[in-house]
Amino acid sequence: MSAVPQIKVPATYMRGGTSKGVFFKLDDLPAAAQVAGQARDQLLLRVIGSPDPYGKQIDGMGGASSSTSKTVILAKSSQPEHDVDYLFGQVPIDQAVVDWSGNCGNLTAAVGSFAISNGLVNAERIPENGICTVRIWQRNIQKTIIAHVPVTNGQVQETGDFELDGVTFPAAEVQIEFLDPADDGEDGGDMFPTGNLVDELHVPDVGTFQATFINAGIPTIFLNAEAIGYQGTELQEHINSDAAALARFEKIRAYGAVQMGLIKDISEAAARQHTPKIAFVSAPKSYTSSSGKAVAAAEVDLLVRALSMGKLHHAMMGTAAVAIGTAAAIPGTLVNLAAGGGEREAVRFGHPSGTLRVGAQAELIANKWVVKKAIMSRSARVLMEGWVRVPADSF
Repeated sequence: MSAVPQIKVPATYMRGGTSKGVFFKLDDLPAAAQVAGQARDQLLLRVIGSPDPYGKQIDGMGGASSSTSKTVILAKSSQPEHDVDYLFGQVPIDQAVVDWSGNCGNLTAAVGSFAISNGLVNAERIPENGICTVRIWQRNIQKTIIAHVPVTNGQVQETGDFELDGVTFPAAEVQIEFLDPADDGEDGGDMFPTGNLVDELHVPDVGTFQATFINAGIPTIFLNAEAIGYQGTELQEHINSDAAALARFEKIRAYGAVQMGLIKDISEAAARQHTPKIAFVSAPKSYTSSSGKAVAAAEVDLLVRALSMGKLHHAMMGTAAVAIGTAAAIPGTLVNLAAGGGEREAVRFGHPSGTLRVGAQAELIANKWVVKKAIMSRSARVLMEGWVRVPADSF
């Protein structure tokens, strides 16, 4: 039997928003993994414990859900007027790939905290007490994000009384600004890849649906809940236990990805699970969240349920929340219409774990919708730090 030693890689395990991930400083990675390529991907797969045919990631740091199968690589920024470069890798549970196609908005809340604590923000920019503004360059999507991180006695403040539905314990509030969150592409087109606020999406053997395709925060396909047989009040067990429903959502997502121009053929969707997201919206209704908390229709502007990596998300992805806020601000999208239509700069939406407020300001300039920023609050906390171990022949 062959035997190889394990190597130790400095790492930090953090919660950001309603997600968890393994954070690395770029220069702490083994030399072969400091550049993009197979060695880096193989290392991260082994760290997380994928691919796992049992679906549990028992032999790694992953938590057997899309929210807990994540990796982050950070470095001092190569961009002017930025503090830190943020690269996000989504690791599927059952596939030997790392998806680098999009951002993780939830873990963004932890990027600023990590950057301050690990010397990636110049000391003169960190107040002794107050708010540290961390300028993040999101490498996956080539966008700027600003994190407002509370600092007490020169240290990142992680505890506090800010409550976030989907997270058990209160913590310190971190406000996140996603600047120019729309992806307008190399051709200068608008954030709606088809040029329409609402399109018809035809999916063979499934149906034809109204859809809003938007590239803001993360490429997202929005459908009306009732059009696909749902109320918008569903929790994870209502959908994730239904294999036929999940297969139908994946087929809709694949055909939507083609219509958005993200892929050329539906066969490519399997290797691009992180983007686009697929979500369904409905007008406000009362329901009971996954924690047993009652959410009254009067508390929210609309309901949204979103799938991530093939499963209904337990709360809401941060990047999808940006897409929701952006689409809600633009009259005529399915999201805006579900919220009652008209002009608005913020919405509070209901998700499986509770509610979330997100703001966005949209403006029509030269027949093109422009959104300067989207804003939401999250929290973050270091769970464990030290080294993660992997067999030396893993990459």
